[in-house]
Amino acid sequence: MNSRGLALLLAASISVVTTAFLSLVNVSVNALIVTFVISFSSSYLLIHMILNFLIFNEIKKMQNAIKKLNNKEIQFNDPEGFNPLNPLKRIQSEIHAYAVSKQQEIDQLKKTENFRREFIADISHELKTPIFSAQGFVHTLLDGAIEDKKVRQKFLKKAAKSLDGLDILVQDLLTLSQMETGQIKMQYERFNVFAVVNEVFEQLEGEAEKKEIDMGFTEFSNNQVFVVADQQRIYQVMLNLISNAIKYTRKQGSVRVGFEKRKKEVLITVSDNGRGIPDEDIKRIFERFYRVEKSRSKDKGGTGLGLAIVKHVLEAHDTRIEVQSKVEEGSTFSFALPTA
Repeated sequence: MNSRGLALLLAASISVVTTAFLSLVNVSVNALIVTFVISFSSSYLLIHMILNFLIFNEIKKMQNAIKKLNNKEIQFNDPEGFNPLNPLKRIQSEIHAYAVSKQQEIDQLKKTENFRREFIADISHELKTPIFSAQGFVHTLLDGAIEDKKVRQKFLKKAAKSLDGLDILVQDLLTLSQMETGQIKMQYERFNVFAVVNEVFEQLEGEAEKKEIDMGFTEFSNNQVFVVADQQRIYQVMLNLISNAIKYTRKQGSVRVGFEKRKKEVLITVSDNGRGIPDEDIKRIFERFYRVEKSRSKDKGGTGLGLAIVKHVLEAHDTRIEVQSKVEEGSTFSFALPTA
Protein backbone atom coordinates (compact mmCIF):
# COMPACT_ATOMS: atom_id res chain seq x y z
CA MET A 1 0.00 0.00 0.00
CA ASN A 2 1.28 3.45 -0.94
CA SER A 3 0.89 6.73 0.93
CA ARG A 4 -2.24 7.72 -1.06
CA GLY A 5 -4.14 4.55 -0.31
CA LEU A 6 -3.20 4.65 3.36
CA ALA A 7 -4.20 8.34 3.55
CA LEU A 8 -7.61 7.56 1.98
CA LEU A 9 -8.23 4.76 4.47
CA LEU A 10 -7.26 6.82 7.51
CA ALA A 11 -9.17 9.93 6.29
CA ALA A 12 -12.32 7.88 5.69
CA SER A 13 -12.03 6.36 9.15
CA ILE A 14 -11.60 9.78 10.80
CA SER A 15 -14.53 11.24 8.79
CA VAL A 16 -16.82 8.37 9.68
CA VAL A 17 -15.98 8.60 13.39
CA THR A 18 -16.40 12.42 13.42
CA THR A 19 -19.73 12.25 11.57
CA ALA A 20 -20.98 9.45 13.87
CA PHE A 21 -20.27 11.58 16.96
CA LEU A 22 -22.08 14.57 15.45
CA SER A 23 -25.07 12.39 14.59
CA LEU A 24 -25.62 11.86 18.31
CA VAL A 25 -26.42 15.57 18.55
CA ASN A 26 -29.43 17.15 16.90
CA VAL A 27 -27.65 18.17 13.67
CA SER A 28 -29.18 18.32 10.25
CA VAL A 29 -28.25 15.90 7.48
CA ASN A 30 -26.69 18.67 5.43
CA ALA A 31 -24.42 19.61 8.36
CA LEU A 32 -23.37 15.97 8.71
CA ILE A 33 -22.53 15.80 4.99
CA VAL A 34 -20.52 19.02 5.15
CA THR A 35 -18.71 17.77 8.27
CA PHE A 36 -17.87 14.48 6.55
CA VAL A 37 -16.57 16.21 3.43
CA ILE A 38 -14.47 18.75 5.35
CA SER A 39 -13.01 16.22 7.79
CA PHE A 40 -12.29 13.76 4.98
CA SER A 41 -10.59 16.36 2.77
CA SER A 42 -8.49 17.94 5.51
CA SER A 43 -7.54 14.58 7.03
CA TYR A 44 -6.60 13.17 3.63
CA LEU A 45 -4.40 16.12 2.68
CA LEU A 46 -2.68 16.28 6.06
CA ILE A 47 -2.12 12.52 6.39
CA HIS A 48 -0.99 12.20 2.77
CA MET A 49 1.60 14.97 3.18
CA ILE A 50 2.90 13.52 6.44
CA LEU A 51 3.10 9.97 5.12
CA ASN A 52 4.56 11.00 1.77
CA PHE A 53 7.23 13.46 2.90
CA LEU A 54 8.18 12.13 6.33
CA ILE A 55 7.89 8.38 5.94
CA PHE A 56 7.51 6.94 2.43
CA ASN A 57 10.06 9.29 0.80
CA GLU A 58 12.62 8.47 3.48
CA ILE A 59 11.96 4.75 3.16
CA LYS A 60 12.40 5.07 -0.62
CA LYS A 61 15.74 6.85 -0.07
CA MET A 62 16.83 4.04 2.26
CA GLN A 63 15.93 1.46 -0.39
CA ASN A 64 17.88 3.42 -3.03
CA ALA A 65 20.88 3.66 -0.69
CA ILE A 66 20.82 -0.10 -0.08
CA LYS A 67 20.47 -0.68 -3.84
CA LYS A 68 23.48 1.55 -4.54
CA LEU A 69 25.45 -0.25 -1.87
CA ASN A 70 24.66 -3.61 -3.47
CA ASN A 71 25.69 -2.19 -6.86
CA LYS A 72 28.83 -0.60 -5.32
CA GLU A 73 27.58 2.85 -6.32
CA ILE A 74 27.50 4.29 -2.81
CA GLN A 75 28.67 7.90 -2.64
CA PHE A 76 31.19 9.00 0.00
CA ASN A 77 29.19 12.08 0.96
CA ASP A 78 25.76 12.87 2.36
CA PRO A 79 24.71 16.18 0.81
CA GLU A 80 21.38 16.34 2.67
CA GLY A 81 22.74 15.69 6.13
CA PHE A 82 20.05 14.71 8.60
CA ASN A 83 17.19 16.44 10.41
CA PRO A 84 17.12 15.68 14.15
CA LEU A 85 13.32 16.21 14.11
CA ASN A 86 12.88 13.38 11.61
CA PRO A 87 13.92 10.00 13.07
CA LEU A 88 13.73 8.27 9.69
CA LYS A 89 16.14 10.77 8.13
CA ARG A 90 18.48 10.24 11.07
CA ILE A 91 18.31 6.47 10.51
CA GLN A 92 18.99 7.02 6.81
CA SER A 93 22.09 9.07 7.62
CA GLU A 94 23.30 6.38 10.02
CA ILE A 95 22.76 3.70 7.37
CA HIS A 96 24.66 5.82 4.84
CA ALA A 97 27.57 6.40 7.23
CA TYR A 98 27.70 2.69 8.09
CA ALA A 99 27.57 1.70 4.42
CA VAL A 100 30.36 4.12 3.53
CA SER A 101 32.60 2.88 6.36
CA LYS A 102 32.04 -0.74 5.38
CA GLN A 103 32.71 0.02 1.72
CA GLN A 104 35.97 1.71 2.69
CA GLU A 105 36.92 -1.33 4.79
CA ILE A 106 36.15 -3.63 1.87
CA ASP A 107 38.22 -1.50 -0.53
CA GLN A 108 41.12 -1.46 1.92
CA LEU A 109 40.91 -5.24 2.38
CA LYS A 110 40.96 -5.70 -1.40
CA LYS A 111 44.03 -3.47 -1.69
CA THR A 112 45.73 -5.39 1.11
CA GLU A 113 44.87 -8.70 -0.53
CA ASN A 114 46.24 -7.54 -3.89
CA PHE A 115 49.41 -6.28 -2.20
CA ARG A 116 49.83 -9.58 -0.33
CA ARG A 117 49.33 -11.58 -3.53
CA GLU A 118 51.80 -9.44 -5.49
CA PHE A 119 54.31 -9.51 -2.63
CA ILE A 120 54.24 -13.31 -2.37
CA ALA A 121 54.65 -13.64 -6.13
CA ASP A 122 57.53 -11.13 -6.18
CA ILE A 123 59.39 -12.57 -3.20
CA SER A 124 59.01 -16.09 -4.61
CA HIS A 125 60.44 -14.92 -7.93
CA GLU A 126 63.34 -13.06 -6.29
CA LEU A 127 64.25 -15.96 -3.99
CA LYS A 128 63.96 -18.59 -6.70
CA THR A 129 66.84 -17.30 -8.84
CA PRO A 130 69.71 -17.35 -6.28
CA ILE A 131 68.45 -20.56 -4.62
CA PHE A 132 68.14 -22.49 -7.90
CA SER A 133 71.48 -21.13 -9.09
CA ALA A 134 73.37 -22.20 -5.96
CA GLN A 135 71.49 -25.49 -5.92
CA GLY A 136 72.50 -26.23 -9.50
CA PHE A 137 76.19 -25.57 -8.86
CA VAL A 138 76.22 -27.72 -5.69
CA HIS A 139 74.43 -30.66 -7.34
CA THR A 140 76.80 -30.47 -10.30
CA LEU A 141 79.74 -30.79 -7.91
CA LEU A 142 78.09 -33.69 -6.08
CA ASP A 143 77.51 -35.47 -9.39
CA GLY A 144 81.28 -35.75 -9.91
CA ALA A 145 82.54 -32.34 -10.97
CA ILE A 146 84.11 -31.90 -7.54
CA GLU A 147 87.03 -34.08 -8.66
CA ASP A 148 88.13 -31.42 -11.15
CA LYS A 149 89.92 -28.73 -9.13
CA LYS A 150 89.33 -25.92 -11.65
CA VAL A 151 85.65 -26.72 -12.08
CA ARG A 152 85.24 -27.11 -8.32
CA GLN A 153 86.76 -23.71 -7.59
CA LYS A 154 84.71 -22.03 -10.32
CA PHE A 155 81.40 -23.55 -9.26
CA LEU A 156 81.98 -22.89 -5.57
CA LYS A 157 82.62 -19.21 -6.33
CA LYS A 158 79.42 -19.01 -8.37
CA ALA A 159 77.42 -20.75 -5.64
CA ALA A 160 78.90 -18.39 -3.03
CA LYS A 161 77.98 -15.37 -5.20
CA SER A 162 74.38 -16.59 -5.49
CA LEU A 163 74.17 -17.12 -1.73
CA ASP A 164 75.65 -13.65 -1.12
CA GLY A 165 72.91 -12.20 -3.30
CA LEU A 166 70.34 -14.15 -1.32
CA ASP A 167 71.80 -12.81 1.93
CA ILE A 168 71.59 -9.22 0.65
CA LEU A 169 67.95 -9.75 -0.32
CA VAL A 170 67.07 -11.14 3.13
CA GLN A 171 68.91 -8.29 4.86
CA ASP A 172 67.04 -5.71 2.77
CA LEU A 173 63.72 -7.37 3.63
CA LEU A 174 64.61 -7.36 7.32
CA THR A 175 65.58 -3.69 7.12
CA LEU A 176 62.25 -2.77 5.52
CA SER A 177 60.30 -4.84 8.03
CA GLN A 178 62.12 -3.29 11.00
CA MET A 179 61.53 0.22 9.65
CA GLU A 180 57.83 -0.38 9.18
CA THR A 181 57.44 -1.80 12.70
CA GLY A 182 59.51 0.99 14.25
CA GLN A 183 62.29 -1.30 15.48
CA ILE A 184 64.95 0.81 13.76
CA LYS A 185 65.36 4.24 15.31
CA MET A 186 67.24 7.02 13.58
CA GLN A 187 70.47 8.06 15.34
CA TYR A 188 70.75 11.77 14.61
CA GLU A 189 74.17 13.43 14.47
CA ARG A 190 75.97 16.27 12.74
CA PHE A 191 78.06 15.22 9.74
CA ASN A 192 79.35 16.38 6.38
CA VAL A 193 77.12 14.83 3.72
CA PHE A 194 79.65 15.83 1.03
CA ALA A 195 82.15 13.41 2.62
CA VAL A 196 79.50 10.69 2.75
CA VAL A 197 78.84 11.04 -0.98
CA ASN A 198 82.59 10.86 -1.65
CA GLU A 199 82.69 7.53 0.19
CA VAL A 200 79.84 6.27 -1.99
CA PHE A 201 81.70 7.39 -5.13
CA GLU A 202 84.77 5.44 -4.00
CA GLN A 203 82.71 2.30 -3.37
CA LEU A 204 80.97 2.47 -6.75
CA GLU A 205 84.03 3.53 -8.71
CA GLY A 206 84.49 0.07 -10.21
CA GLU A 207 80.90 -0.13 -11.51
CA ALA A 208 81.17 3.35 -13.00
CA GLU A 209 84.47 2.59 -14.76
CA LYS A 210 82.99 -0.51 -16.42
CA LYS A 211 80.40 1.68 -18.15
CA GLU A 212 82.75 4.67 -18.52
CA ILE A 213 80.38 6.80 -16.46
CA ASP A 214 81.64 10.07 -15.03
CA MET A 215 80.62 10.59 -11.39
CA GLY A 216 80.97 13.94 -9.68
CA PHE A 217 79.36 16.97 -8.10
CA THR A 218 77.49 19.83 -9.71
CA GLU A 219 79.38 23.09 -10.20
CA PHE A 220 77.68 24.97 -7.36
CA SER A 221 78.40 22.26 -4.75
CA ASN A 222 81.01 22.88 -2.06
CA ASN A 223 82.82 20.40 0.16
CA GLN A 224 81.38 21.58 3.48
CA VAL A 225 77.70 20.61 3.69
CA PHE A 226 76.75 19.78 7.27
CA VAL A 227 73.37 18.26 8.09
CA VAL A 228 71.68 16.61 11.07
CA ALA A 229 70.52 13.07 10.27
CA ASP A 230 71.38 9.39 10.72
CA GLN A 231 74.71 9.19 8.89
CA GLN A 232 74.58 5.42 8.33
CA ARG A 233 71.06 5.56 6.86
CA ILE A 234 71.80 8.56 4.65
CA TYR A 235 74.87 6.70 3.38
CA GLN A 236 72.51 3.83 2.49
CA VAL A 237 70.17 6.25 0.71
CA MET A 238 72.96 7.80 -1.37
CA LEU A 239 74.40 4.36 -2.15
CA ASN A 240 71.06 3.15 -3.51
CA LEU A 241 70.35 6.32 -5.50
CA ILE A 242 73.81 6.60 -7.08
CA SER A 243 73.99 2.86 -7.75
CA ASN A 244 70.63 3.02 -9.54
CA ALA A 245 71.79 6.02 -11.54
CA ILE A 246 74.85 4.07 -12.72
CA LYS A 247 72.79 0.99 -13.62
CA TYR A 248 70.26 2.86 -15.72
CA THR A 249 72.59 5.37 -17.36
CA ARG A 250 73.89 4.57 -20.81
CA LYS A 251 77.58 3.96 -21.44
CA GLN A 252 79.78 7.07 -21.23
CA GLY A 253 77.03 8.91 -19.40
CA SER A 254 77.31 11.00 -16.24
CA VAL A 255 75.96 11.00 -12.70
CA ARG A 256 75.93 14.23 -10.70
CA VAL A 257 75.19 14.94 -7.03
CA GLY A 258 74.26 18.48 -6.04
CA PHE A 259 73.69 20.40 -2.80
CA GLU A 260 71.50 23.48 -2.63
CA LYS A 261 71.62 25.31 0.69
CA ARG A 262 68.38 26.88 1.84
CA LYS A 263 67.36 28.68 5.03
CA LYS A 264 67.02 25.67 7.32
CA GLU A 265 67.73 22.76 5.04
CA VAL A 266 69.91 21.38 2.27
CA LEU A 267 68.35 20.04 -0.94
CA ILE A 268 70.31 17.02 -2.16
CA THR A 269 69.90 15.91 -5.77
CA VAL A 270 71.14 12.87 -7.70
CA SER A 271 70.89 13.34 -11.48
CA ASP A 272 71.74 11.18 -14.47
CA ASN A 273 71.36 11.40 -18.24
CA GLY A 274 70.10 7.85 -18.65
CA ARG A 275 66.96 6.32 -20.13
CA GLY A 276 64.56 8.13 -17.85
CA ILE A 277 61.39 6.78 -16.26
CA PRO A 278 57.97 6.74 -18.00
CA ASP A 279 55.23 8.75 -16.25
CA GLU A 280 53.16 5.64 -15.54
CA ASP A 281 56.06 4.06 -13.63
CA ILE A 282 57.12 7.03 -11.49
CA LYS A 283 54.32 6.49 -8.96
CA ARG A 284 55.32 2.85 -8.46
CA ILE A 285 59.11 2.82 -8.48
CA PHE A 286 59.23 3.01 -4.67
CA GLU A 287 57.18 -0.18 -4.28
CA ARG A 288 58.95 -3.35 -3.23
CA PHE A 289 60.39 -5.34 -6.15
CA TYR A 290 58.93 -2.97 -8.74
CA ARG A 291 61.20 -2.62 -11.75
CA VAL A 292 60.73 -0.34 -14.73
CA GLU A 293 62.48 -2.74 -17.11
CA LYS A 294 61.01 -6.14 -16.23
CA SER A 295 62.78 -8.06 -19.00
CA ARG A 296 66.26 -6.76 -18.10
CA SER A 297 65.92 -6.57 -14.34
CA LYS A 298 68.20 -9.51 -13.67
CA ASP A 299 70.91 -8.12 -15.91
CA LYS A 300 70.91 -4.93 -13.85
CA GLY A 301 71.30 -6.82 -10.57
CA GLY A 302 70.08 -5.60 -7.22
CA THR A 303 67.22 -6.83 -5.06
CA GLY A 304 64.48 -4.50 -6.24
CA LEU A 305 64.20 -3.09 -2.71
CA GLY A 306 66.65 -0.18 -2.91
CA LEU A 307 64.16 2.60 -3.64
CA ALA A 308 61.67 1.18 -1.14
CA ILE A 309 64.37 1.44 1.54
CA VAL A 310 65.20 5.00 0.40
CA LYS A 311 61.55 5.99 0.77
CA HIS A 312 61.24 4.52 4.29
CA VAL A 313 64.53 6.01 5.52
CA LEU A 314 63.63 9.51 4.34
CA GLU A 315 60.11 9.26 5.76
CA ALA A 316 61.70 8.36 9.10
CA HIS A 317 63.63 11.66 8.75
CA ASP A 318 60.34 13.56 8.19
CA THR A 319 61.18 14.25 4.56
CA ARG A 320 60.29 12.69 1.24
CA ILE A 321 61.93 11.73 -2.01
CA GLU A 322 60.91 13.59 -5.17
CA VAL A 323 61.43 12.42 -8.76
CA GLN A 324 61.64 14.33 -12.02
CA SER A 325 62.28 12.34 -15.16
CA LYS A 326 61.99 12.46 -18.93
CA VAL A 327 62.33 9.41 -21.14
CA GLU A 328 65.65 9.33 -23.02
CA GLU A 329 66.85 12.45 -21.17
CA GLY A 330 67.47 11.31 -17.60
CA SER A 331 66.15 11.44 -14.04
CA THR A 332 66.67 13.54 -10.93
CA PHE A 333 65.97 12.31 -7.42
CA SER A 334 65.91 14.93 -4.67
CA PHE A 335 65.26 15.22 -0.94
CA ALA A 336 65.94 17.74 1.83
CA LEU A 337 67.73 17.39 5.18
CA PRO A 338 67.92 19.94 7.99
CA THR A 339 71.16 21.91 8.21
CA ALA A 340 73.37 21.49 11.24
